[in-house]
Amino acid sequence: MARQYYEFTSESVSEGHPDKVCDRISDEIVDLFFREGAKAGIDPYQIRVACETLATTNRVIVAGEVRGPKISNDEIDATVRKAVKDIGYEQDGFHWRNTNVEVLLHAQSADIAQGVDAAGNKDEGAGDQGIMFGYACRETPEFMPAPLYYAHEILRAISKARHSGAEKTLGPDAKSQVTVRYHNGKPVEATQIVVSHQHLVESLTSEDVAKLVRPYVEAALPVGWITAKTVWHINPTGKFFIGGPDGDCGLTGRKIIVDTYGGAAPHGGGAFSGKDPTKVDRSAAYAARYLAKNVVAAGLADRCTLQLSYAIGVARPLSIYANLHETGQIDEAKLETALMDVMNLTPRGIREHLSLNRPIFARTSAYGHFGRSPEADGGFSWEKTDLADTLRALA
Repeated sequence: MARQYYEFTSESVSEGHPDKVCDRISDEIVDLFFREGAKAGIDPYQIRVACETLATTNRVIVAGEVRGPKISNDEIDATVRKAVKDIGYEQDGFHWRNTNVEVLLHAQSADIAQGVDAAGNKDEGAGDQGIMFGYACRETPEFMPAPLYYAHEILRAISKARHSGAEKTLGPDAKSQVTVRYHNGKPVEATQIVVSHQHLVESLTSEDVAKLVRPYVEAALPVGWITAKTVWHINPTGKFFIGGPDGDCGLTGRKIIVDTYGGAAPHGGGAFSGKDPTKVDRSAAYAARYLAKNVVAAGLADRCTLQLSYAIGVARPLSIYANLHETGQIDEAKLETALMDVMNLTPRGIREHLSLNRPIFARTSAYGHFGRSPEADGGFSWEKTDLADTLRALA
């Protein structure tokens, strides 16, 4: 039986965190290839991007493998600078205008391409082997674990104020962490709150930053979650003036738990950002979340974990596993069969069902890939609950 009384902690990081700067740049490159590919009339199923980014003091290195439209290094350079500027970096050690951008993108390996591309009677294969997980629960209206969801909400609220100009003294780099107490299996209060936020005025103390940050935290958390017993840690190391890649080197794919479920569910190990949807690290993780969320939305369980597995060059998943954590209204083995019936889980099937062949990925690079609202242009399509009625009928 699952524990009913415990505390659980999850963290989030802002779009200005060094690793998230790199995720944003890598995903901007993915979007660039889909955008320019559409302009050039290139079949989106032929576009391939595997882009990694490293960022440090006034230096960004973009490397990886691509296929699709011809895009010059100058266009890549401009895309990088635009992303850094939008995040808000104009400090001496990391400035969108002064940063040295090095582009090391080259053609995709022919050996990989022959395994992934569709040919003759062979369907498009998975871009790599691996295991992917999806998860959903009833802890929030967004079907996300509460500690992670509210850690994201804190930083998203501050970021919105910063970009609007309402908050001028806080910088782009930030981290948050929320410890939630569970009573009878339900989240009821925040016992510990951590926020480390870069400040643009060097003389600010931790107490000064706390006065700026606390109202955003209080607005982000449910009423009653902050009590007299809640312990606060605001900039616990003291000054946080030097932020972003100038203070700490960043790399693509280093915040995968922040991107998914905050540790409340398994992660297969593969990062999402910088990858086109032939890479099942990304697309199958989106599909697994989509199916898990629809299972919970259909009322078939209060919690659902799904695992999918793939082999490089093989279209169909090797296995599907469902765990309803003793909350299910349907036999898990029957559910596994049903899920394979309601959605084509080949790479091509996922791309078609979720409409992933479009420039919708840069927006996923901060504040989580899950628990977001579906958007009119197809962004976050994996957050729809349009299969709930079909799954409910199966029960």
